[in-house]
Order: sequence, then structure tokens, then C-alpha cells
Amino acid sequence: MVNITALYASLCAILIIYLAGRVVQFRRTKRVGIGTGEDRHNEIRVRVHANAIEYTPIALLLLLLAELGGLSALWLHVFGIAFFLSRIFHAYGLTAGKGGTHAGRFWGTLISWLVILILAVINIVISIRSL
Repeated sequence: MVNITALYASLCAILIIYLAGRVVQFRRTKRVGIGTGEDRHNEIRVRVHANAIEYTPIALLLLLLAELGGLSALWLHVFGIAFFLSRIFHAYGLTAGKGGTHAGRFWGTLISWLVILILAVINIVISIRSL
């Protein structure tokens, strides 16, 4: 069992459902069936949810591969926590920022990218070592 990846996949799934719920709530309130109804606030909510959907699968896949490749539990938790928190920072920052500019968005994006890049390099090294 890949318990550590399962933990962070579950936390990310809960976050994604929460973000989706915000979109659904807004659409129901404004009676918008598809799209954003050309409402800026709903556009932001849709993008926050979509951004989480775009980055989470690759990060979790890389975390899973690192866990299967034998990366220590400590590092798996460091990367899992960092990625999960980065998604919260990003969601908050994009929602709270005026015009999309907010420190939370910046740090959320930067940390997400760093976790993905570092895990990619770790998995490359693990793969080369096992050849």
C-alpha cells in the first residue's frame, strides 16, 4: 500500500471537491448552467478549481512514483504537505487578489512548480540508479 501518497491524494481530493462546490454554489445562485455567466467572480472560482485539477494529477503521480521508488517517508511528507499547502495558498490568493495579484497566488504557484520539478528530478535519479 502506498499510504503516504494515499493521504495526500485524499487531502487534495477534498480540496478539489470544496473548490468545485464553490463553483456550483455560485452557478446555482446566479442560475448559470454552463460557463461563468460572464461574471468575474465566477470566472475566478472556475479558474481556481481548474488550476487545482491541472496541477494535482502530475504532482500526485510523481509522489506515487517516488514512494514506489523508495523515497523516505520524511521527504514524501515534506513534498506532500508542501504541495497541498501550495494549492490552498493559490486558491486563497487567486480569490483574494485584485486582478489576480496576491502573494498567496505567487507562492502557491512557485511551491507547486518546485515540488513537481524536484519530484521529477528525484524520479529520474531513482530510475537511472535502477538501470
